[in-house]
Amino acid sequence: MRAAAFLYPWDVIGDPDAPGRLAALGVQQATLASAYHSTRALTPRHPRHRIVTARHAAVLYPPDPARWARRTLRPYAQDWVAGPDPFGAATRALADAGLEVHSWVVLAHNSRLGADHPSAVVRNAYGDPYPWAPCIARPEVRAYLVTLAAEAAVRPGARGAELESCGWYGLAHLHAHDKTAGVPLPGAAQYLMSVCFCPVCAEGYRELGVSEGELRGAVVRAMEPLWAGYSAPAGTGRRAGEWAAVEALLGAEPAGVLRTWRDRAARTLQRAVVRAVRDAAPDGFRVLLHADPAAHRCGANAGVDPADVLAHADGVVLPCTGDADARAEVLAPFADRPAAATVAANLTVVAGLGGSPHTLAADATHAASLGANALRLYHAGLASDDDLTAVRKALDALA
Repeated sequence: MRAAAFLYPWDVIGDPDAPGRLAALGVQQATLASAYHSTRALTPRHPRHRIVTARHAAVLYPPDPARWARRTLRPYAQDWVAGPDPFGAATRALADAGLEVHSWVVLAHNSRLGADHPSAVVRNAYGDPYPWAPCIARPEVRAYLVTLAAEAAVRPGARGAELESCGWYGLAHLHAHDKTAGVPLPGAAQYLMSVCFCPVCAEGYRELGVSEGELRGAVVRAMEPLWAGYSAPAGTGRRAGEWAAVEALLGAEPAGVLRTWRDRAARTLQRAVVRAVRDAAPDGFRVLLHADPAAHRCGANAGVDPADVLAHADGVVLPCTGDADARAEVLAPFADRPAAATVAANLTVVAGLGGSPHTLAADATHAASLGANALRLYHAGLASDDDLTAVRKALDALA
C-alpha cells in the first residue's frame, strides 16, 4: 500500500536532515500542513527548537490579497515559522528528497476566526458559542471555506490535497486546560451538544416544519438525565448505536429534522469545496477528505455519506487507530468503493499520543484486508526516534 506521513512545515524548515529522514522511513508521500489550527507541537529532533507554539489558526503560505479583498472572513498570517512561504520551502526540500507532497488543509476549525466573528460560530441549545467551530450552514462561512480550500490546497509543488474538518465541528475540542470531562457524555450526547441554533440553522429547522423553540427544548430535555449522571446503555458507543441513542433521547421526528438539515449542509459544502479545488488544480490532482462513515459525527474527521462522498472526492482518509473492531466499523462502509478511489487507513504511530507503531505492520495488513488501499501515518514530526524505527521496520515488512 502507498504510505504517506503527516508533517508540519516547521518540522522541515531549519532542519536539513528532515526530508531524508522521512524518505528513509519508506513512505512515498508527505502530507504537509498548508492551513492549520492552533497547536503546541513537539519537535524532538529539530536542531533549533523542541516546542513550536502556533498561537492561532493560520495559513502557512502567503495568501493572495486580491482573492480576499473586501471579505469579512479571511485567513490569518503566521509568524512562528521563518520565511515568507514555509509551506513552499518545505515542499521543495521534501521533493528534492524524492517525496511527493500533498497539502493538508484544516477548514472548519478555527478558534481565532470564531473569537473575532462570534456571529459565525456554532451555538448550542443553551446558547453557548463554540469559537473553534464555524457554523458551516452560514453563507459567509461557506464562502470562506470554499475559497480557503482552493487556495490552501493548490499550492506550487503539491500533487494533491487532503481536507480536514470539511463538515460540522462541535463540542469535542482539544482545548487549553480543558475541563469538560466532569460529566461523561456518550456519542449521542456529544451530538446533541454539537447541534447549532444560530439564526441560520434555526430558520433551516423552521423550513423543515419544526420551530427552533420546540427543537431547542427537546435537546435541553434530552440532556437533563445525562447532566444528572445517567449512564448510557451498553452498545451505544458504536456509530449505529449512537444514532439510535439520539433518536431515543430526542424522538424520531426531531432527530430526523436535525439530521436532514445538518446532512444537507455538510454534503453540499463538501461538494462545493471539492469542486473549487478541482477547478483551481492541474489535471491529476487528487482530492481526499478526512472523513467518518457516520454522517452525524463531527470534528476533524467530518461525517460523510459513504455512498455519496466518493462520487465527487477521489478518496477518504479514515481514523483507523484502535482495535480490529474499530477499524472494521470505519472501513466496512467503503467496501464497495470505486476501483480508482483511495481509502486510506489513518494510523497513529506516536506512542505518546496513544498510537501503536510497534503493531503497524499487523494493523496495516488488517486494514488492507478490510479494503484499505493506502496508509496515512500520524505524525512523523511528533514521533520519537523509537516510534520512527518501528515505522521503518513495519514499512519494510509490508513492502
